Amino acid sequence: MGYMGSGKSTIGLLLAKHLNFDFVDLDQYISEKEVSTVPEIFKSKGEIYFRKKESLYLNEVLQFDNVVIALGGGTPCYAGNMALVASQAGVMSLYLKASIGLLAGRLWSERERRPLISHIDKKEELVEFIGKHLFERSQFYNLADVVVSIDGRNLDEIVEIIDKHLF
Repeated sequence: MGYMGSGKSTIGLLLAKHLNFDFVDLDQYISEKEVSTVPEIFKSKGEIYFRKKESLYLNEVLQFDNVVIALGGGTPCYAGNMALVASQAGVMSLYLKASIGLLAGRLWSERERRPLISHIDKKEELVEFIGKHLFERSQFYNLADVVVSIDGRNLDEIVEIIDKHLF
């Protein structure tokens, strides 16, 4: 888990390959099940609908064996999803913690495809938005079993750090 732009999908896929596990990106899974992209779901059916489906599909993928799951940035913050993750035997939760500066740098060019920030047109506003959101969400993210700070680390270093916590 982690904020949008923290590398959940990229690192999750690398970790899954490293462990010889399957990989599920929850947003992609939702898109496949709903036959619609996450931005389209937000636009046509609203965030409440999306969050209900997100929780339903999270419950499904948590039943899979030998899988690395990349949660959406908001997943841990809604519908008791962190309690659901914590209640699963054999599941380890991980928070990819990134600084506001790193996140803003990564997200600036991706705003159009990110429903929560697509309306932001000034970098200073994006930094402020991320800071406010992280303040609200950090209480959920910090419930993870392991917190890995990713600033200044390359992908291989991050996977190695995670691997040391697994077994």
